[in-house]
Amino acid sequence: MATSLEADDSPPSVSKEEAALRAAALRRALAETELGEAVAVARRAGVPWQRIGEAVGTSGEAARQKYRAIAP
Repeated sequence: MATSLEADDSPPSVSKEEAALRAAALRRALAETELGEAVAVARRAGVPWQRIGEAVGTSGEAARQKYRAIAP
């Protein structure tokens, strides 16, 4: 089976540019997941929403609205 895959000379199903776009979207999703986890840890440690908002570049209220489901 490996031989048949190695001999595949067909063009890629997506362009190099689309592949780069998809890779960037995946990295963003991973970063959002990591950020959400960090917010949850910070809230459990008692960090106020205002400080979390400052850290993520928004207001405390906006941060609370975005992350309250994962970090009450």
